[in-house]
Amino acid sequence: MTRVVSVGNAVVDILLELPALPRSGDDVTATGSSAAVGGSATTLVAARRQGAASAYAGGHGTGPFGELVRAAFEAEGVAVLSAPTLGRDTGWDVAMVEPGGERTFLTTVGAEADGDPSGLLLGAGDLLHVSGYALAREPSGSRIAAWIGSVPTEVIVLVDPGPLGSRVPAGVLEPVAARADWWSASAAESHHAPAGVRLLVRSGEAGCTVDGTQVPGFAVDALDTNGAGDVHAGVFLACLGEGLDPVVAARRANAAAAIAVTRRGPGTAPTRAELDAFLETHTR
Repeated sequence: MTRVVSVGNAVVDILLELPALPRSGDDVTATGSSAAVGGSATTLVAARRQGAASAYAGGHGTGPFGELVRAAFEAEGVAVLSAPTLGRDTGWDVAMVEPGGERTFLTTVGAEADGDPSGLLLGAGDLLHVSGYALAREPSGSRIAAWIGSVPTEVIVLVDPGPLGSRVPAGVLEPVAARADWWSASAAESHHAPAGVRLLVRSGEAGCTVDGTQVPGFAVDALDTNGAGDVHAGVFLACLGEGLDPVVAARRANAAAAIAVTRRGPGTAPTRAELDAFLETHTR
């Protein structure tokens, strides 16, 4: 079975729906709030809901947020391959969501930064997800960089640099870029893509490009864009694992992200049945 494995960061998102972002010294009352597990967990859940096996090989802690992360993985059937860091909790963030769905994060780092993949064994049928958040944190970034060259050639490696990609030290980024098969990024993040890697550039409602080929997106009324890129990456990887053409995989990923942004929170990836039904009514 196809297995999507992530060495990214699973964290807890505390979501606040705001009428507008606060100014310095301001006090804004949220119109809604919730808590959910996000980060690379969103990618793994998205892949799992498409039928792929999923496994988390990043860091996690022993406090209440760590328990929340593991409970979320258990509920979705995502395996946890790493032991928790004793005496340190998983990190969390405040995700401020504006009326148009745009989100802004305030983050505190925890045990997810202690990720160590050195004992992780990958092989045929595995696809590896590498998050820029894990690369930008220490010691996880240096540990991933030291290990990734040993990943077997038959394993597809997708790097999602995220908003912190430009802050990853060259000594960490270069070995990861050298092993990457795919670079999955927003249009703004794609400018830092290394030469020679296959490029998947996300453009929101406009869809994405795959190696320069435009794959149209789907117009929807967005409620919350939190986790849309993570959903896109997870579905794209699951589809590649099935042997689908990258353009076909990207179209399914576009549709999954479109569904996700019509729902509140990061854990909003559609099931395979929901995705198929959506595509049946959106034939382009």
